[in-house]
Amino acid sequence: MTKNTKVSLTVVAVVVAVVAALLVVTDLGEDAPAAQVDAPPVVPASILVRPDSHRLSDPAGSKVTVVEFLDLECEACGAAYPGVERLRAEYGDRVTFVLRYFPIPSHQNAELAARAVEAAGKQGKLEPMYRLMFEKQPEWGDQQVSHRETFLGFARELGLDLPAFETALDDPVTLGRVLADRTDGANVGVEGTPTFFVNGVKFTGSPSYQGLKAVIDRELAR
Repeated sequence: MTKNTKVSLTVVAVVVAVVAALLVVTDLGEDAPAAQVDAPPVVPASILVRPDSHRLSDPAGSKVTVVEFLDLECEACGAAYPGVERLRAEYGDRVTFVLRYFPIPSHQNAELAARAVEAAGKQGKLEPMYRLMFEKQPEWGDQQVSHRETFLGFARELGLDLPAFETALDDPVTLGRVLADRTDGANVGVEGTPTFFVNGVKFTGSPSYQGLKAVIDRELAR
């Protein structure tokens, strides 16, 4: 066999090998299963719902828990509030709804508002104060002046013991309770408000009635 013949045969062999390899790769590509989408991470319930977390509804045997990290001064939270209340009215006998504070530092009165809600809770009026904060948010939100007197007015409207309310409002324990919620929120990936978790999974859609309802219905059907 001549040298040229050996070279030609070698070239042919290489070409055949390359073509065969391409055919195998193509065949594998056609038969290979589609890539699986990773399931969203589930945050442990022990972090999302602490023993002292405020449950706005807590029915026995609840299969679904909705946790909202909120800023009482946040306009988006105010916009979501009616939908959340509608969901509570419709699902409160089957779904646990949990309120957690996440006051944003740039909001002048957000932390004070959270402390006011917490202080009202000491007299059994947490939910009424929470409602007032959102229903009257236009009166005090997005302003660079303290609205302590406004919140004292809310306390009067609710018939609270004002000296006791002010004592609780200024108690470092109350502030610590609010900041503990914010720390938990930061640790589970909360970056803005409102942020919802449904059965431990962060809700990434529009925080509207319809958007949240779809996820709740899906979880109830499991």
